[in-house]
Amino acid sequence: MSLQGDVCVVTGACGFLGERLVRLLLEEDKLTEIRMLDIHVRPQLIQCLEEIRGDTLVSVFEGDISDSELLRRACKGASLVFHTASLIDVTGKVVYSELHRVNVKGTQLLLETCVQENVVSFIYTSSIEVAGPNANGDPIINGDENTPYTCSLKFPYSKTKKEAEQVTLQAQGEVLQNGGRLATCALRPMYIYGEGCRFLLGHMGDGIRNGDMLYRTSRPEAQVNPVYVGNAALAHLQAARALRDPQRRAAIGGNFYYISDDTPPVSYSDFNHAVLSPLGFSIQEKPILPIPVLYLFCFLMEMLQILLCPFKRFTPPINRQLLTMLNTPFSFSYRRAQRDMGYAPRYSWEEARKRTMDWVASQLPKERERSKAK
Repeated sequence: MSLQGDVCVVTGACGFLGERLVRLLLEEDKLTEIRMLDIHVRPQLIQCLEEIRGDTLVSVFEGDISDSELLRRACKGASLVFHTASLIDVTGKVVYSELHRVNVKGTQLLLETCVQENVVSFIYTSSIEVAGPNANGDPIINGDENTPYTCSLKFPYSKTKKEAEQVTLQAQGEVLQNGGRLATCALRPMYIYGEGCRFLLGHMGDGIRNGDMLYRTSRPEAQVNPVYVGNAALAHLQAARALRDPQRRAAIGGNFYYISDDTPPVSYSDFNHAVLSPLGFSIQEKPILPIPVLYLFCFLMEMLQILLCPFKRFTPPINRQLLTMLNTPFSFSYRRAQRDMGYAPRYSWEEARKRTMDWVASQLPKERERSKAK
């Protein structure tokens, strides 16, 4: 079912996923208007979108997700919200209060605005990290939405994403100002890669400074299943289309879905190598230290962080949760999203890898210059 004629809001519209989603919406469906909401909207991006927007109006709403008046103006007259905006922090650089303000309170405020402004559909971009892995590193291989798993989240980013997801799903069926009902769902993408992925650039930069040798931080057997950004964006579009269908709306509303594709299961480190090896990068056979020793090192660094907290902000380069995530087999199927919303990956692994590799290759000269400067 098409979104033709709809007015939609995309938060985080200039982010890695948000920008790709905006482009997909302009290419696929003839919406009346797409409202781009972000803390800062690049003028260059708006110029690029002008070339592909056709008759769709592209509007800019620049500001903070906690600005209630901004949200009210962005949502007024809209029928659909894609909430991709989030503070992402895997190393602990961002204080918890700021993560909670943006990820949780921002989501709550946006949902409240949707109710006040009669927005009927709300799609939240969650994260695989809300599922785990747990501190024991218990694996999940090709799991699904019904796979039992005990996990007590302690890392601030994971906790705030989980809380925001719960707030979103609890808003399912809320009565709108005009008497209608709000439908919500949450998508949990695996690690997203593709053109614009800053994590890949970071690994490439580290590899350059290490003599074109990528660091190994995960065991080869700790396989995960990353998802290409084009397929992750498509899943959001399919969710929106399904929420317009009365029958599918009833099945999807209030639920979360894992979003993956046909990227072969691989460890995080070996995935980086798969993308960067054609550019001349090799990879360490083993981590610098055994994983248990690295885990102890992380613990000591976290204790140092606590001791220094009253005097100085210190962020360890790696922490126990990140090390556990990098070394735990953790993969999920997209079959339920396929069944309920008609999602099927559009890009094969071969095409996704080539597109990603070509983009990374275009960034290589800049990264080498940056490495020289450091």
